[in-house]
Amino acid sequence: MPFHRPSTTAVSLLALSAALGLAGCQPSSQSEQTTQESATTEPVFVDLPEAATADPDNWPAIAPLPLDPEIEARIDEILVLMTVEQKVGQTIQADSGSVTAEEVRDYRLGSVLSGGNSAPGPRPYADAESWLAAADAYFNASIDPEGVEIAIPMIWGIDAVHGHANLRGAVVFPHNIGLGAANNPDLIEDIYRITARELSVSGHDWTFAPTLAVPRDDRWGRTYEGFSEDPDIVRAYGERIVWGLQGRPGTDEFMATGRVISSAKHFLADGGTVDGRDQGDAQISEAELRDIHAQGYYTAIPAGVQTVMASFSGWNGVRMHGNHSLLNDVLKDRMGFTGFVVGDWNGHGLVAGCTATDCPESFNAGVDMYMAPDSWRELYDSTLEHVRAGRISMDRLDDAVRRILRVKIQSGLFEQVAPSQRPLANDTSVLAADEHRAVARQAVRESLVLLKNQDNLLPLDPGLTVLVVGDGADHIGKASGGWTLSWQGGDYPNEEFPAGQTILDGIREVVEAAGGRVIFDPEGDETHDADAVIAVYGENPYAEFQGDREHLDFVPNGFDTERLELLASQGTPVVSVFLSGRPLWTNPEINDSDAFIAAWLPGTEGGGIADMLFRTEPDYDFTGRLSFSWPASAVSAPVNRGDADYAPLFAYGYGLSYGDIEDVASLSEVSGLSAEDLAPSGAFYRLGQSVAPWSVQTGVAGQWSDAPEDRFETETLTLARTDRTAQEDSLHFIWREAGAGVRLSTSEPHDLSREANGAMEISFRARGFNSRDTWVEVGMSCHSGEECSHFVPVRITQGPWQEYRVSLSCFTQAGVDLTNTEAAFILRSNEDDGEIGLGDIVLASDTDAAQTCGDTP
Repeated sequence: MPFHRPSTTAVSLLALSAALGLAGCQPSSQSEQTTQESATTEPVFVDLPEAATADPDNWPAIAPLPLDPEIEARIDEILVLMTVEQKVGQTIQADSGSVTAEEVRDYRLGSVLSGGNSAPGPRPYADAESWLAAADAYFNASIDPEGVEIAIPMIWGIDAVHGHANLRGAVVFPHNIGLGAANNPDLIEDIYRITARELSVSGHDWTFAPTLAVPRDDRWGRTYEGFSEDPDIVRAYGERIVWGLQGRPGTDEFMATGRVISSAKHFLADGGTVDGRDQGDAQISEAELRDIHAQGYYTAIPAGVQTVMASFSGWNGVRMHGNHSLLNDVLKDRMGFTGFVVGDWNGHGLVAGCTATDCPESFNAGVDMYMAPDSWRELYDSTLEHVRAGRISMDRLDDAVRRILRVKIQSGLFEQVAPSQRPLANDTSVLAADEHRAVARQAVRESLVLLKNQDNLLPLDPGLTVLVVGDGADHIGKASGGWTLSWQGGDYPNEEFPAGQTILDGIREVVEAAGGRVIFDPEGDETHDADAVIAVYGENPYAEFQGDREHLDFVPNGFDTERLELLASQGTPVVSVFLSGRPLWTNPEINDSDAFIAAWLPGTEGGGIADMLFRTEPDYDFTGRLSFSWPASAVSAPVNRGDADYAPLFAYGYGLSYGDIEDVASLSEVSGLSAEDLAPSGAFYRLGQSVAPWSVQTGVAGQWSDAPEDRFETETLTLARTDRTAQEDSLHFIWREAGAGVRLSTSEPHDLSREANGAMEISFRARGFNSRDTWVEVGMSCHSGEECSHFVPVRITQGPWQEYRVSLSCFTQAGVDLTNTEAAFILRSNEDDGEIGLGDIVLASDTDAAQTCGDTP
């Protein structure tokens, strides 16, 4: 059947304009003038080496879904009315934190996205009413008819990767790594159907899902966004997720009420980079690229996925955003993809010869819509110039705009009213509805993998006295991981999940109903008379490159897992519920546990954990099986089924059920890491976050207070995020009066005297956003008071990012006691009205042995 909503009919040119109220007032001479100015320069492409050039004949041919002739005719009518300027605007997507509704109208932008920290209001997440107010403003601006013959409605995208987790009150499902362990395609379609309904409450049209990555190195910080190291599960899930979000094409459910546009990502091999580096390079054969990393697209494309997101990563040295052979020849031509390709967050700027504000090569390679969150204005200007000069041909521009319009029409966007007036809008009864929570709780149960159950300890008797320990038990944010309320996730109070249930409360509900007793001692450092211990602990939240790791050793945080050995030595059986976004080397913790559950990142339905600890229903059983191999040592990455030297601790597909008799022998506690591997990195702030024990503070005239690192604003200063080499990896510091500052401090004294004696320097990256150079002061302080501080002048130059250095010896010679360090880095203004970017604050070796104590004003 034709791939469109059954209600869509051909609309005459006059009727189309009338229906939208878009009376023409844009003189046709503007379009003609632009065409006349166009030069005959050849379009520019990235020069692809043979190793990064795909041969389409080597790839499966997918018959494209039939195009609806009525829709194609309607596109023809619209294209005639659009100026070149409008067409370029349609190819640009800006972030809601960097664009106003008026700018959407003035530039006729095709889309707005909300990045993980870009919700309306002061927080990185918002309620439905706030989201809808912003959605209305953008949508109404986009269809404003003033100055154009036809206005094109914009689409609003967001990363709802495990539920609509930037909307307060929405259900947060287990992350994909757990859903892969569940291996249930019916369940996955239900999860994404529910996600689409909850997205409709806030007025969003588009989610950047499904993630079809096949992570092959668990050190990658996005491992938990993948379903499996093996493509079989990914392939089975691809079509079902698309159907859940969009509905099945050719049926009444396609893009009907409660459905949203989906985006398969990231094309291609983001999970195959060397050492698991985010935004890295996949140095693999074309056969591996095709047979492992593309499998999910072979089902998602026939299922009707309307957009595909290009990957940050590269293949054999060439960035995907610039690889014409893959984006155009393989994806669009060979695999029959008729929707549009959207870039990732300034990913076009990584292409050789490009910047975030200028990259015709990426557009010519096949990216139809640039994701240009904060670079969109300059990118619009440069793209328009390239079209006029012929470096981007009119045929290529029209092809991209046709694809964008096709998706908008197929999705019914041209017939939509303002977001707040649509069905389900602001209907908060939809959020965390009983059915939604029941599906999420089922997903938790089915995602759990039982790795150890010595002497069949589980299920526990709920009538016993149970001691619960660990920082993950009463912390929904930790149990949910990254991409929860904010991009990196975080230490949000449970009250910010009004429909959620902690793991602790789930346990209490079951145990107390059975007449048992729960004792909660998060530190586990007191003696209690209990029949069993349940320890809930694991990784803290992270996302993307900030989660990249050098090794797979679990480094305890928030709960000292050495307490497990003491608890076990007292004769009390111990059950570990391990929260993580990847398999980790946890041999000591497994040894100290009688039962060990890989719980992954289960989300807001903590009761699903209790269901399996106590078997609350007779038909419940552990059905989750490892979709990622579990490492035998901390340095055994990568380890994947099918490897020639495959030797995991627990193999792919492993998992116990209640009745299985398979005791785990005592495991080696030699991690394989050297002392050097475990040594502190000497970093204070890197990859967009402070490094423990240091935390960010802001202040004026020496009065300091803790500041959220995503955004903080007072009358005198603003602290936000900006991009240097990756998304939001640096601080954006704006001040309005002299004396304002930002620092990295610790409440407990920290000894940096050894580093000072070792000729170390503080290194940091900075750039000035003002039109002039900016003088600041860089300092350090100790816990002995204001007299124990020292500052040196530094000139931050206007323009690109640069490295700046100050020797630690400058501060010790001035009397700062670095055995008692309070602030390892302070930057304060000495003039009004300044704006700088600041990132990668680390200790570095002084290679030239010359003391650097600032600049001369």
